[in-house]
Amino acid sequence: MTPSSPTAIGLDFGTTNSVVALSHGGVAELVALDGPEASDPVFRSALCFWEDDGVQVGVPKGLAADAGPWAIREYLEFPQDSRFLQSFKSVVASASFEFANVFERRLRFEELGQLFLAKLAARAGGALDGQAARVVVGRPVEFAGSRPNETLARERYDAMFAGLGAEIHYVYEPIGAAFSYASRISDPATILVADFGGGTSDFSVVHIAAPGAARRCTPLGAAGVGIAGDRFDYRIVDHLVMPLLGKGGSYRSMGKVLDIPGGYFNDFSDWSRLALMRNRRTLAELDKLRRNAIDPEAITRMIAVIEQELGYQLYDAVGQVKRALSSSEDAHFHFAGAGLTVEADVTRADFETWIAPDIARIGDAVDRALSTAATPASAIDRVFLTGGTSLTPRIRRLFDERFGAERIATGGELTSIAHGLALIGQQDDLAAWAA
Repeated sequence: MTPSSPTAIGLDFGTTNSVVALSHGGVAELVALDGPEASDPVFRSALCFWEDDGVQVGVPKGLAADAGPWAIREYLEFPQDSRFLQSFKSVVASASFEFANVFERRLRFEELGQLFLAKLAARAGGALDGQAARVVVGRPVEFAGSRPNETLARERYDAMFAGLGAEIHYVYEPIGAAFSYASRISDPATILVADFGGGTSDFSVVHIAAPGAARRCTPLGAAGVGIAGDRFDYRIVDHLVMPLLGKGGSYRSMGKVLDIPGGYFNDFSDWSRLALMRNRRTLAELDKLRRNAIDPEAITRMIAVIEQELGYQLYDAVGQVKRALSSSEDAHFHFAGAGLTVEADVTRADFETWIAPDIARIGDAVDRALSTAATPASAIDRVFLTGGTSLTPRIRRLFDERFGAERIATGGELTSIAHGLALIGQQDDLAAWAA
């Protein structure tokens, strides 16, 4: 890094939250983003649309939109008259996702992303207005989805970030977190960064040299898996809510009794797809299913949740019980709306049983990261856990058991990636970290 290092932006566009940091002269600072109640560097990755005859730049004619906490406020005030989209990053690598239906307008992923960035920048108090020569964007090691299309994801990202008017560089998200962690320590170390977001869990093995070294961080290997917080949410919805909406039920067709297709329930439990179910084709299919279902009332409840745009309320109820289980051995789940009321006591043991298959796959990804780095677990000096889902006790226990509690480091769970990405943007040659 030279004294004339350019101003750089580190942008962590996350499945659940997004964070921005600005760096110059080797120092990175988080950007405070305006919210309805107060400024905060953590900005919810969500959009809300409503019909309006006014004109908003970047918004299709006849629509208005907002993002982040402003989107949540708008939705909560007018849920029936709005469309609320969250976790839309989860579909960036999905070839089956072509567009979102928003009040009969069709919006591609890149259009959603461009709009989100424009709204985020508008809440940054001018901090992002053309002063950066470089923008370093975090990306997962492996994108979410059953068959993630890396090429398609890159094309969509390129289109989404092109309007920022600067050099765009992509870096694995855990590498950003490694740079942030390196700024906190002075001794050389080989670390494993474990980044748990909403859509993906990513792991990088990085060697950190002493301060003043020509190259402070050297990536050694990485791996990832499309499982994280949203999958844990899916498990809660699947066990507590879906049985009341017809999952496991049957319907009549041509004189036979058949199982209701699981696709409807998979989409309903996926935050990136739930809002997209509110379209004429899907609702017509569900209405036909309701007429032929053995338990039509269950399908009626599902339709009502979709039509009344109650995805955010369901997401909030799931988030509350998940957070409660991070600090307590039991919690109470409550969701009410659209003629559906779910009350259930949940234990941490229940929850950990539900997510056991996911924990196993996360453990496999850790093993792959160590293998690609040709680094045994015994050679890891520190494990840096970051991302909101890293606060889940079962996640922490996985690493305690494999590496020992004394080697675990935490901090900046929601902000370390953006902070580190901005520091990377100050480096002379970004090619060494580009993904």
